[in-house]
Amino acid sequence: MRYAPDPVLRTKTQRVRLVNSPSLQKLIDDMIESMRYYEGVGIAANQVGSLQRVAIIQVPEDPEPRVLINLTILRREGEREVEEGCLSIPGYRGVVKRSERVRARALDRHGREVRIRATDLLAQALEHEADHLDGVLYIERLVGRDKLWKLEPVEKGAEASPG
Repeated sequence: MRYAPDPVLRTKTQRVRLVNSPSLQKLIDDMIESMRYYEGVGIAANQVGSLQRVAIIQVPEDPEPRVLINLTILRREGEREVEEGCLSIPGYRGVVKRSERVRARALDRHGREVRIRATDLLAQALEHEADHLDGVLYIERLVGRDKLWKLEPVEKGAEASPG
């Protein structure tokens, strides 16, 4: 996993030309494994040091991870403020503006076109991962400097307070 301020996180990724290559398939498998290990909702290739335009997303209602090669956001509608975190900036959360609805296009791991209409967490994850692929971190989209905070570690066995 690459962590800020690693320059690869600020680097725009390149479109994938050969979807069926063994190296790309291995990258996809490695990304899925990393996303699960770090308990993320999504991961972009530059977070694991690759500059290929590949993202993986798995929201709770997805039975399997979504492989998104050459992810492109086609349309954004509405706006809302949401809390966000990032595997590459561990221990922090912030409030950013994201779209209420998103339309996106990508290729799956077999090169088939996938079109997605998303709301809620899936829309947020699509925008977050598309930003990564463009070299943009969520902290650049904070609604204000006071809208980023460090998470307090929770001691084992301690009760978490609500809200």
